[in-house]
This record gives sequence, structure tokens and C-alpha cells, in this order.
Amino acid sequence: MERENPLDFKDVYGQDFVKRAALIAAAGRHNLLMIGPPGSGKTMIAKRIPGILPEMTFEEQMEISKIYSVAGLLSKEKPYIRERPFRDPHHTTTKQALAGGGRVPKPGEISLASGGVLFLDELAEFKRETIEVLRQPLEEGYVNIARAEGNYRYPAKCQLIAATNPCKCGFYPDRRKCVCRDWQIRSYLDRISGPMLERIDLCVEMQPLDYQDFLGTRGSRKSEKTETTAEIRKKVMQAYLVQTERYAKESFLNNASIPSNLLERYCPLTKEAEEYISEIFASLELSARVYHKILKVARTIADLSGSLQIERPHIAEAVLYRMVDKKYWGGGIHG
Repeated sequence: MERENPLDFKDVYGQDFVKRAALIAAAGRHNLLMIGPPGSGKTMIAKRIPGILPEMTFEEQMEISKIYSVAGLLSKEKPYIRERPFRDPHHTTTKQALAGGGRVPKPGEISLASGGVLFLDELAEFKRETIEVLRQPLEEGYVNIARAEGNYRYPAKCQLIAATNPCKCGFYPDRRKCVCRDWQIRSYLDRISGPMLERIDLCVEMQPLDYQDFLGTRGSRKSEKTETTAEIRKKVMQAYLVQTERYAKESFLNNASIPSNLLERYCPLTKEAEEYISEIFASLELSARVYHKILKVARTIADLSGSLQIERPHIAEAVLYRMVDKKYWGGGIHG
């Protein structure tokens, strides 16, 4: 089925590393955080991710349509949801608006993004307590709302795509431009807690664009290598079909949702990969949750490369997507 007015990745100049992360995120339905200065393309990339996601199954359409029906968002002109949702609430959004609730509880933004993308732009501008309500839904895929008359449970199987500046002015660590003090940078980033970061699968840093990135169709060698949305989506679909076959008898559909007790079955490592991840686990002092995230991302990278087993290069790339959070939230801020 032809997508309606798709935004195209070919219009995003530079940021090849981040676009690679977006491909992996879409292929395995992983959560992604982009950090970088204003104008580097974070929002452009986020808005193009729905265009590379596979089409929804009939079951997904029905589940999401039920959510929108309860929320009162369907009409005669739009009786059901066909496209994967893309929700982008403002950073002033309340906890209730994000998670759902009210006197007569209705689904919030997390549930309205179920099956699609929940994009939180300027993540560090959200109140910390608002961000924290995401932790349980991202882990379990549901939002539970307790009321005196009973408990309400809404699906929240969304993919989190988030973007943030590295500081209030947006230019850290470029001290030629950044005017923030160390404590201001730390206070700004600390709105995103450690437990919340652990629920992010890939964290990538956006680089400031230079003149070569903007040459576009005027002959830049970089632009010739820029993949279109259709080309990226083809790769996503290949990985998606591998997962559909692999998990045909399971209750989950993608690599991001593999339960921890099934990781050994579905994430077989070569000997070299196992030795490497063992070294990394000790040197980076990984938590169990982050370790599992690395395995799941490596599984997706292996699927994209057509490999049945997870090899050392797949682990190495997955670990690379954990280095940026170590840089910004690991105590590495200096004046």
C-alpha cells in the first residue's frame, strides 16, 4: 500500500551514523535517543521513522482503533486507524496527559502511540516526574490506571524516539559556543534519570552540519550515498520478515520485545562474540537491563546483515550505541 505524503530520508543531509541507528531502531522496534545541538536534524529524522516502519497487521489496526475509539478520536470520516501513529506531545505535557487518566480514565499519549512512534522532542525540557511515568509502560507494554471504581489497563506498545539538546543553550561540549556552567549542564541532563536511560536501546550523538552536508543534489559525493526512505524501508522489511518467522509461535513480534528468559534461545553468540561481551560487561560495569538491551540490538544488527548468529562486529556496534550516554551521563562533564 502506498504511503500518504511520506517524508523522505534523502532530504536529511549528513548524520549517516544517526540514520544507521534509525534503521536499526525501526528494524527491531528499539527505543532511540538523539542528543545534539539545535538544527542538526533530530526532528527531521524522528518524523521520517514512521515511513520506514512495516505496515500494521490487521490485529494491530484493530487494537489501536479500539484505543482511539475509547479516547473519542474516531469519526465517520476516520472509522479506524490504518497508519502507525506518530504522537509528539509538547514538553509542557502533564503526567496525566502522557500516561492517561482523568475522572473517567482515557488513554494518554503513550497509549495513543501504541503500535507506532512516541516522539518526545526536547526530552530534558520535560519535567523529570513526567518522564518517569514512561518507565513502566516501556518495560511492560501497558499502562495501568487505578481508580476507586476499578483498574484500567491500556496497551502502550509504542516505540520511543526522543531528542534532546545536551544543555540549556544546546551547544555543549563545544565550549566556543556553550555558555552553560558545569552544574547547569548536569542539572539539565539529570532530568533524564539513569533508570530511564536504561530503557533506551540506542543513544546517538548528532554532529553539527558543515557546508559539505548542505551541498545536497548539487554534486556532493555524500548526497550520492544518501539512501531514500524506500531503500531504508526495504532493509527494515527484510529484518522484519526474519523476526516474523522466528517469533511465529511467540506472543511477541520483534527483537526489542524478547523476554529476558528467552535471550539465550534467540540471541546465540559466536565464541568470539561471547568473549567480547564478557569483557565489555566487566569494563563498562553494565546493569543486567543494559546488557539485555545490547544483546537485542545486536540481534537486529545480525538480522540486517543476514547472520543467524550474533558475531563480534554486531556486539561491537551495539555497544557503540551505549557510549554516548556514558559520555553525557557518566560523569564526564568538564569545563
